[in-house]
Amino acid sequence: MQTSNRILDDLARVANGAVSTLAGVKDEIDILIRQRVERLLAGADMVPRDEFDAVKAMAAKARTEQEKLEARVQALEAKLGLAGKPKGRAKPKATPASKPRAKKS
Repeated sequence: MQTSNRILDDLARVANGAVSTLAGVKDEIDILIRQRVERLLAGADMVPRDEFDAVKAMAAKARTEQEKLEARVQALEAKLGLAGKPKGRAKPKATPASKPRAKKS
């Protein structure tokens, strides 16, 4: 009976050692994967989330300001009576085509 307990104790120690070794291997694999992913993201020229959010907020603010200015311009155009006129540049006046020159011989 004593010998079977000793064998079981030895098997339990071996199993415990194997489990702790596998846990260590798992931790090392996790660290290696995390390092690889971080290196990949650093090389991919990605923008950090906080910078992205800041630029997104700036773009939203610029958009609302543009819409306000657009409404203001339309109100001023209506006040000046320019609302119905087409926008754009005036067409340049047509110039007569130059005559081809004769070759000198």
